[in-house]
Amino acid sequence: MTVPPLIVAPSILAADFSRLAEEVRAVEDAADWLHVDVMDNHFVPNLTIGLPVVQSLRAATTLPFDVHLMITDPHRWAPGYADAGAYNVTFHAEACDDPGALARDLRAAGAKAGLAIDRDTPIEPYLDLLPNFDTLLVMTIKAGFGGQRFLPQLLDKVRAARRHVDAGHLELRIEVDGGIAADTIEQAAAAGADAFVAGTAVYGADDPAEAVRRLRELAGGAAAGA
Repeated sequence: MTVPPLIVAPSILAADFSRLAEEVRAVEDAADWLHVDVMDNHFVPNLTIGLPVVQSLRAATTLPFDVHLMITDPHRWAPGYADAGAYNVTFHAEACDDPGALARDLRAAGAKAGLAIDRDTPIEPYLDLLPNFDTLLVMTIKAGFGGQRFLPQLLDKVRAARRHVDAGHLELRIEVDGGIAADTIEQAAAAGADAFVAGTAVYGADDPAEAVRRLRELAGGAAAGA
């Protein structure tokens, strides 16, 4: 298959929030996107940040924002993140009755549209919706908490999505989120992912920017050999 350029997106969920702007700038020269996890304590049991923080952070960096909404009622809130300057806004299939309609709204608001599939959700019912989207985010953990162990069996969803995308010649990124690190990113890339969210693997490193570069190198080698 043709291997597209790879995306590595550090997750600010693993950053030090007391110095968030500095943490973002530490990866600015190496990262492709900045992954922003929005959790509402309803769809998932954790609570993180919301629109005001994203709006404020937008002024601190030129990195494209990859906003991952783990929230109920995304149709109400998602367009606001597009209006705030997010490059890509991803919402969960499990939280939305009409994913295609919300994808159209996001695109109309100037953002890319992403669909997320959680750990226990089969991917097959959503494959025919993929032409409406720019990104498919496959969770390789259970959504809602950082620092969980990568679940390699969930890469079967990535493989199914890659076959569907390639067969349909779709322009769609397949993103993986959860437990992505130096010892797992090659598996994800070989399965067909081309965008990778990394939290503690980046912000737990002595040199976060170098950690991003190393992850991209590992993914590139695995993708080229797939």
